[in-house]
Amino acid sequence: QVQLVESGGGLVQAGGSLRLSCAASGRTSSSYRMGWFRQAPGKEREFVAAITWSGGNTYYADSVKGRFTISGDNVKKAVSLQMNSLKPEDTAVYYCNLKWVGGNDCWGQGTQVTVSS
Repeated sequence: QVQLVESGGGLVQAGGSLRLSCAASGRTSSSYRMGWFRQAPGKEREFVAAITWSGGNTYYADSVKGRFTISGDNVKKAVSLQMNSLKPEDTAVYYCNLKWVGGNDCWGQGTQVTVSS
């Protein structure tokens, strides 16, 4: 069984920064990608950023490109998301996600990020 533990959410003013972290434990072998999704009230969960263990390739949603940076540790199976120039529309619950080849994945419990205007 795999467990994802997130930390780092909070309240920040527009233009500010936050850093989210996520660490996986358990049977994480054969996973190939780890990343973040978010869900705002009344909206569907959406992709934010991800990093692959092989090659360290990174992927970002257009809405966060240039502002957010994802980094990862393949050995520790941990990722961080540095969020700069935050906007009120970034307000959401952020979920860590670990994905395996074949489509299976695991989710964290979520951490709230609130950006005030």
